[in-house]
Amino acid sequence: MAGDTSASRERFFRETGLAAAVAELAEPVLEDLGFRLVRVHIQGREGKIVQIMAERPDGTITVNDCETISRQLSPLLDVHDVISGSYRLEISSPGIDRPLVRPSDFEDWADHEAKVELSEIVDGRKRFRGRLEGFEDGEIRMEVDLPEVGPTVVGFPVSLVSDAKLVLTDELVREALRRAKKSRQTDDAGNDVGPGDEVDLED
Repeated sequence: MAGDTSASRERFFRETGLAAAVAELAEPVLEDLGFRLVRVHIQGREGKIVQIMAERPDGTITVNDCETISRQLSPLLDVHDVISGSYRLEISSPGIDRPLVRPSDFEDWADHEAKVELSEIVDGRKRFRGRLEGFEDGEIRMEVDLPEVGPTVVGFPVSLVSDAKLVLTDELVREALRRAKKSRQTDDAGNDVGPGDEVDLED
């Protein structure tokens, strides 16, 4: 297994284009504030939406946390003129069916179902869906149902993974709620940011 090492907590997922420029600025700021970047996503041409998914190391984030991040990142993005024209900055939690962007994510959510897309064809396809088995020896391990073989545990080098996320199931929802209750954090008003909730900041 990967274990709780610094390498296993580093993001293997890398944005491209404008999102990559935003991520490069945002990641160190988030780390200084005690958060970690999950993913940056940019939508639309007119009136762009810049979505930054973030969380604390324990997977939680509050409304106040999102507002703090917004206040720190918005002027930084403006100073560096990363986004031309007007845009809306959204700080959000990763959601229940979250993206998996670190080797440790595959450990943390082992036994849950996930979708994985590869950058290269393996066994005739790029997309796989199955139950996570963790991360070992640089590979994502998951049990998939292969034609004419049946359920089989396969491994994919993390360098080949272009996209991965959890599949929303009843079991996942129960587990996400259990974890949220266990490590519940509230802001000054007693409001949590639920999975998929976001805080907007207009530029």
